[in-house]
Amino acid sequence: MKKILTLLILIIPVSFCFGEKKWSLYECMEYAVEHNANTNTRQLEQSIYHQDYMEAIGGLLPWINANTGTNFNFGRGVDAKTNTYVNVNSFTNDYHLSLSLMLFDGLSGYRKLQLAKVNKMLGKHTYEDVRDKIAYDTMEAFFNLLYQYDLVDLAIEELQQNNEELKKTERMEELGLKGVPDVAEIEAKYEESVFNLTQQENLLLAAILFLKDKMNYPIEEELLIVREQISSGVSKIEESPYCIYDFCKSFLPKAKSAQFAYDAQRLNYKVTKGNFAPTIRLDAGIGTNFSRFMDGTEYESFKDQIKNRRGEYVGLTLSIPLFNGFSRTSGVRKAKVRYKIAQVEKEKVFRKLYGEIEKAVTDVNGQVDEYFQAVKQRKAAEIAHQVNQRKYNEGMIDPILLHTSANRLMKAKAQELNAKYKYHLKYNLVNYYKGVPFLGE
Repeated sequence: MKKILTLLILIIPVSFCFGEKKWSLYECMEYAVEHNANTNTRQLEQSIYHQDYMEAIGGLLPWINANTGTNFNFGRGVDAKTNTYVNVNSFTNDYHLSLSLMLFDGLSGYRKLQLAKVNKMLGKHTYEDVRDKIAYDTMEAFFNLLYQYDLVDLAIEELQQNNEELKKTERMEELGLKGVPDVAEIEAKYEESVFNLTQQENLLLAAILFLKDKMNYPIEEELLIVREQISSGVSKIEESPYCIYDFCKSFLPKAKSAQFAYDAQRLNYKVTKGNFAPTIRLDAGIGTNFSRFMDGTEYESFKDQIKNRRGEYVGLTLSIPLFNGFSRTSGVRKAKVRYKIAQVEKEKVFRKLYGEIEKAVTDVNGQVDEYFQAVKQRKAAEIAHQVNQRKYNEGMIDPILLHTSANRLMKAKAQELNAKYKYHLKYNLVNYYKGVPFLGE
């Protein structure tokens, strides 16, 4: 029995402490964000939004085209000098440079630029929202793992105490101070603590796997974390949920995403309405050419022909949309419906955000009360167990009462740890709503 206990005490700490690297909370969150498929997808989407933005800028700029062509004419053709038909093979080389600029399109081009800019910001804040959610989920898994480590420590402590108690009781039985039933009861308590330690070890392994899953960490590789010292200091949130909500609306990624999604549909609605407006386009260009007959007759030099045959043009084109099979009308109506849907979705997101903040503040304040009560409970259980321990040694109580007292103490310690970790998790969430990021910008 002593050998089993020695192996348990030696192997457990080594199996969880040996390794090349130990991960801090910040490193775990950073790794999770970098290796999550959702964040990678959002980052790629941002590059698409940027290209859409550049395309919208280009839509406001003039289009410039240059082209050239070469023709060989066999048989009858037009003489470039006399503009009459001749029956001689000829060679022609043309050069053209043209410019086209949209002067007015019902502000559709400008609205498209605004829309592209809003979509770009929407992509940015959507990515940040996904990143923050992954960071928080990882933090929750990390705190859960710390809690499981502490429960294993408590189980080891309980096992050591029960082992000492068993040895003491066996010795007292040899001296005639305790009976066989007392030894049997203490031994049952010892075996129960062995089972509890095994159970907590299994829960610890499950917590490690859960953290690996949140981090997208390779399952086959070992993951060791820094057992950070979590402060025992707790305090309630003084600000009201509404004050925090009113403050975070201006910067929280979730709120900004909802706002930009609404703005995008509003601008898209304006773009579709602009399709009913007439358009005015400016076109200008310059062209020239060179030609010669292939029968050996003399011709002007290339330089002279290019200079003498040069021509320019400039023009305005007015286009008035009259009818196109209801596509414009349908487009405006659908855009208006999407705009209204976006408004409803925005209100729903903001309402849900306020509910989340209110719940987080309530949870923090509730955990403060729970933690203080858990501390009082643990201290009372410690005193009661010390008294029961003395009574048992003096033969005033039986092992069952001592067993009950020890279990109550271990349960109180576990509840105190649970309240502490829950408080710090929710407190970090409230701080996030107050402007403290989970990760650096």
